[in-house]
Amino acid sequence: MELRYLTAFVAVAEELHFGRAARRLHMAQPPLSQQIRQLEKELGVQLFERNTRSVRLTSAGQSFLKPVRTVLADLDLAVRAVKAAGRGEYGRVTVGFAGASSHEALPLLTRAVRAAHPGIELVLTGQTYANVALTRVAEGSLDLGFVRLPVTQPGVQARAIGEEELVCALPADHELARRDRIPLAALADDPFVSFPANAGSSVRAVTVAACEAAGFTPRVVQEAPDSHTILALVAAGVGVTLTLTSVQHIQQTGLAYRPLEGEPVRMRAALAWRTDNPSAALRAVLAVAEQALPTPPGDED
Repeated sequence: MELRYLTAFVAVAEELHFGRAARRLHMAQPPLSQQIRQLEKELGVQLFERNTRSVRLTSAGQSFLKPVRTVLADLDLAVRAVKAAGRGEYGRVTVGFAGASSHEALPLLTRAVRAAHPGIELVLTGQTYANVALTRVAEGSLDLGFVRLPVTQPGVQARAIGEEELVCALPADHELARRDRIPLAALADDPFVSFPANAGSSVRAVTVAACEAAGFTPRVVQEAPDSHTILALVAAGVGVTLTLTSVQHIQQTGLAYRPLEGEPVRMRAALAWRTDNPSAALRAVLAVAEQALPTPPGDED
């Protein structure tokens, strides 16, 4: 049964006039009459009682009208939905995030996407550290990841969304807390609290690299999965840590933040995605992200 027959039936049923129904459908009357006859032949029933003066629905036609309207409405909804999905207005986008890089950025992004495209579902995967997020984006198990630059994986594109500096967090009663700035080498004998070594944390990797450049390997005595727990352990006197300027909003009794002496150790936060990802929803999210999380001036390249 052809869809045009159903459309023709509804038009005639609502107009109860073949001429008006034909004009409504932008077609000539004879082909419209032929379509109605063909539909009646396929159904094996008469849908209209018609003569030279009037057209009216038979009881079969009246029974047929409501379900046909439902079919056409559902089809129209399906067509509009698939077109909207093609424009990226509907769909699911998986996002990997963890730690300081996404603490402020993620809520900005989710609110902006919800406002611009309420039909897009962001599936958020926490505790996905930068290096792990990058790997999962590269392999295709994540659509979008909060990562750190530089990104060198083939097929993965990244855009900077912010820059942070490494700072020291230490117990407030630590002797170095009395100083305005802390030389990293002065922490050589201190125990450290840090992210797990095998979790893919870029902060852990940069901490080790910075300490080794200062002449020592940090002695990590306690690991924790997030900045809040790490800083709570530092405040409790378990050790010191290197963290980022973006987490200094976390204030706890017994905790002190101090900048490091010398050339700042900077880390650039970014969003990463596969260039060959065909998702229209991802493209829509990336467009929203350009407004919600703009690239810092001077970092557009």
